[in-house]
Amino acid sequence: DQSDDALVRAADAIGYPLLIKAAAGGGGKGMRIVGDAAGLADAIASSRRESAAAFGDDRLLLEKYLPRSRHVELQIFADDHGNVVHLFERDCSIQRRHQKIVEEAPAPGLAKKTRDRMARAAIDLVRSIDYRGA
Repeated sequence: DQSDDALVRAADAIGYPLLIKAAAGGGGKGMRIVGDAAGLADAIASSRRESAAAFGDDRLLLEKYLPRSRHVELQIFADDHGNVVHLFERDCSIQRRHQKIVEEAPAPGLAKKTRDRMARAAIDLVRSIDYRGA
């Protein structure tokens, strides 16, 4: 449900600060950081407009905003025989206007235990949806 009322309920459940993102996009288009409920309606409206203009789709995602987070990705490959592997992780935190500038592998300062848990979770996820490809 993408109604404004549903998004308000979701925001209240997630808590603030939160991040609004374009469901169909990337590159920072349609992204808004919302610090409290007072700014939510305007942020939803402006994010919808930008998302529709950029991607032809005004659907939104809401998530908890983590101000000091890192952007770490894992590359996953899955074939038609059920084999799934990861090609390790990379840190993509160095960005300008939500565009990656540097991708560093392996991700510096990531504990082996965390790295292993992330890899296992990614592999389990792609297996659970019968994913194929890269």
